[in-house]
Amino acid sequence: MTVETPTVGSGPTADEITKRILALPGVELLVATEESGAPEAAWGWRFFYVGPDRRRPFATIGERDMAGFDEDSRLDRPGVFRLNLDLGRREFERLFGYPPAESDERRATIDPSVLDEVLPHPVYGTAAWACVLNPGPRSLAEVERLIAYAHERAAERDRRTRRTP
Repeated sequence: MTVETPTVGSGPTADEITKRILALPGVELLVATEESGAPEAAWGWRFFYVGPDRRRPFATIGERDMAGFDEDSRLDRPGVFRLNLDLGRREFERLFGYPPAESDERRATIDPSVLDEVLPHPVYGTAAWACVLNPGPRSLAEVERLIAYAHERAAERDRRTRRTP
């Protein structure tokens, strides 16, 4: 049995993933731009929030490296994008088999440039973030579940914030 190597274009585009996320209840999108005050390295990155505070996104999509900070995924390859999801400690550990605090020490065993595989985030794994480059046939069902999970966590956080005076 041969395992197919994922290729760019074998799954939804960054714009299609954006539309899927925006279809969830209460989601707001902020695109990092010069006008928004974002550093140039982040321009074009998409940040998804639930609620008006916009302090903590539950998902982001990036289509280019942040030079000197976040380059291991090699996002500057043509057509490559990365979806990042805030999973929380419990789901992160369930998914990867170890707590987020161990992410840095396990980084050497993970290729963060591989397509269509859910991985600990190369920079924010210790904060319980996961990522996937170009979700496709291998990962899309799990990615859809994780998007819903991250969204529900953000919605619950927003509900708690609104109840607090």
